[in-house]
Amino acid sequence: MATGLVVVLGAGVGVWASGDGGGTPAGSAARQSGAAGSGDPAGSGTGTAASPAPGRSYALSQTPRTIPAVRAHTPARGPGWRPAAGHRVVVSDAGLADEGRLIAGELGMSYAGERDDVRAGDLRLALNDDEGANPESYTMTVRGGRVTVSGPSDAGVFYGTRTLKQEVHGGATAPEGVVRDEPAKPRRGFMLDIARKNFTAGWIEDRVRELGDLKFNELGLHFSDDQSFRIQSDTHPEIVSSPHLTKAQVKKIVALAASRHITVVPEIDSPGHLGAVLAAHPELQLRNAQGEATRGAIDISKDASAALLDDLLDEFAGLFPGSQWHLGGDEYQALTVSDPQASYPQLAAAARQAHGSGATVADLATGWLNDRAATVRAHDRTVRAWNDGFYRSASSVKPAADLVVAYWTGKEIGARKPAEYLGAGRKVLNYNDEYLYYVLGEPQTFVYPTGRRIYEQWTPRVLRGTTPVPARYDAQILGGTFAVWCDLAASQTQDQVAAGIRMPLRATVQKLWDPDAPELTWAQFTALAERLG
Repeated sequence: MATGLVVVLGAGVGVWASGDGGGTPAGSAARQSGAAGSGDPAGSGTGTAASPAPGRSYALSQTPRTIPAVRAHTPARGPGWRPAAGHRVVVSDAGLADEGRLIAGELGMSYAGERDDVRAGDLRLALNDDEGANPESYTMTVRGGRVTVSGPSDAGVFYGTRTLKQEVHGGATAPEGVVRDEPAKPRRGFMLDIARKNFTAGWIEDRVRELGDLKFNELGLHFSDDQSFRIQSDTHPEIVSSPHLTKAQVKKIVALAASRHITVVPEIDSPGHLGAVLAAHPELQLRNAQGEATRGAIDISKDASAALLDDLLDEFAGLFPGSQWHLGGDEYQALTVSDPQASYPQLAAAARQAHGSGATVADLATGWLNDRAATVRAHDRTVRAWNDGFYRSASSVKPAADLVVAYWTGKEIGARKPAEYLGAGRKVLNYNDEYLYYVLGEPQTFVYPTGRRIYEQWTPRVLRGTTPVPARYDAQILGGTFAVWCDLAASQTQDQVAAGIRMPLRATVQKLWDPDAPELTWAQFTALAERLG
């Protein structure tokens, strides 16, 4: 009989069934050799496993090598499994049909749908009733010439198929035994700046497939900035740049991402970084007391400014049906001058009118962010904003309590350390520009991040600079995102970008999936990535 093993992993608690009658903890200790399991783990649905041929002996299996690494493996003696043309993929629940068809096509197997019978060579996908388990967890059992991948949700089962795909890559054999796996962090993202540089739909789709195989679950699209607005708009076609993605292309990207359990997170940054929108609406351009235009900034004292942004937020909520939304909120230039109230008297007057006699321009900007959050929240989205959109100088208006902090820098005026946000109880996403920012052309002080530096030095708790926040805040750190920014867009082609981010992406997801120090050296990790393709 299997025993219950409770494993505390960062923000969550997962309950894994142990197939060997003893606890096999997550992390490095779980990857050591141990006794083989007897009988099927709960929910495998395979029945009693067939024994190897009489008189034949097998070495104890080795832990599979994948990216990211599996969290726990119980070894066993047996022949392992590899796909063959006559083998079937079967499912125990109709809701796993998409996952079944995908892995069948990838491994050259036939998809047989819902079946209760058992055949040699079967790969079975199943949902289990592991109540309270991490929904992205899975168990994969290789035994008796068959494989079963089970999990509490289709996402977990999908991740199990990604592990299996890597295990059998290049004709290799999936090792006998039981893998039990789950991510340490629920948000594992890649963000792409398509506003400053046009990326083709096909290139983005290729990245979606790459991200899915690596168990990322977010793709951020920053598609509006000073340079361009890169997605077709029906409410405001006058703001759209050329070239751009059509809505049909975006829907295809979103559908492909959903099939890989990836949420596409859109970002229309405001009230700064709106130069492309303002080029078509100069009447909404923010101007200072001398009448000079402020680059990229919209005049948030005007009702028409809010109406325009809400039009766009409402429109694109229909195009991006996922649960997450990024509001931006960073680098509003009105707040980078020494005296915003004197430089922008119209903003100061609007702040006092809206929020009381003591309110400032920072309060008005915070109110703007809250209002845009309310617009998106009405579409049942969870909202995030850049950390420099949370103004310390705003005393009359506080950012909405449910706004997640996307922490990327500590270089802004009045910068607050991550612990201030965490200490106030906020949830935080790690976009640390020291490690996770791939900025084309390396402007200012940026240098292209290396996978090795991420792999050897960064963890999700390293939110700013190189120093981690205290471990007590780990549960509030939802995950992290590796970001490509295209400040000097012509510096690299899109193919060069794909090559440049290849190892940083793999290092990032390794550190988001597994909280333990990696077992492989960087050289070994690189060799593994080369072998897996």
